[in-house]
Amino acid sequence: MIFNEKELNNISKLSLDDKIKKIKNSKRGFAVQKKFRSNMMLNPLKLRHLNRIDNLEADMITLNLEDAIAPSRKREALINIALFLSHLKNSNSFIIIRTNPLNEGGAEEIEFLNDFTFDAIRLAKVKEQNDIEKALKILDKSKELHISMETKEAFENLSSLRIDKRFTTANIGILDLLTSLGLPQSLLQRDNPTIHYILSKFLIDSKIAGLHPISFMFQDYKNIDEFRKWCQLEKKMGFTTKACMGPLQVEVANEIFGATPEEIERAKYIKKIFEESVKRGENGFMDERYGFIDEPIYRDALLVLR
Repeated sequence: MIFNEKELNNISKLSLDDKIKKIKNSKRGFAVQKKFRSNMMLNPLKLRHLNRIDNLEADMITLNLEDAIAPSRKREALINIALFLSHLKNSNSFIIIRTNPLNEGGAEEIEFLNDFTFDAIRLAKVKEQNDIEKALKILDKSKELHISMETKEAFENLSSLRIDKRFTTANIGILDLLTSLGLPQSLLQRDNPTIHYILSKFLIDSKIAGLHPISFMFQDYKNIDEFRKWCQLEKKMGFTTKACMGPLQVEVANEIFGATPEEIERAKYIKKIFEESVKRGENGFMDERYGFIDEPIYRDALLVLR
């Protein structure tokens, strides 16, 4: 926990001006782990949730300033984030702040947050390259830019949006995207071919652009069985990260999108025998355990180990 119980209770009673006075220089370093299976969304108005960002199991944590926060409370949410980040000493999670669109307060939010230590900004309602350019000009160069892919314009142009290496990740906001496309949200079913197409196109276009694709948030957070089935489907498609609501979803996502012990054992074995074979001048050979092994098989093993 960032604050003890007494300190947290005192913070909950402070005015916004008094919270600002408690903000100090951030000491936390940037996240070093690159294992991204789960991306957990947190509401920064919930102080007890913010207080746990130093010991959550989620590989990524997104602090949401956008659609879950009423306009009258966005400043409060922003100051809460700054206060807790400024006192955060350690966290194993990659921390992202989801801002509003640039012309709806997002630009000012990024400017305010730039001096605090976190890992990435996630920009909402992106449509075109110009949005990316504007955000990168404002954002501190030490931080990554992520986007919410939730408009038909971004869906059409995603593979051409990456204009800078700091832009690394795209999150599909499928409910907003369906609305933008003029499609009913009732289409969101695991066996719907339109949904399969949308997810597949998002995945492939992200990969073409060199972006890391994160699949959508399943809203029915109590239905863990259905969430598990979605994760299993998305893993078959090629996704490696799932947006999550709450620790139960995080637990499932970490399990499904993590490599199994068998997969890790196979990858280590292939890496070892292929590298030994290369030293003998052979880049392709038959193996008793796994059949024919060549360089593409070896590269896939390295991908598993990463």
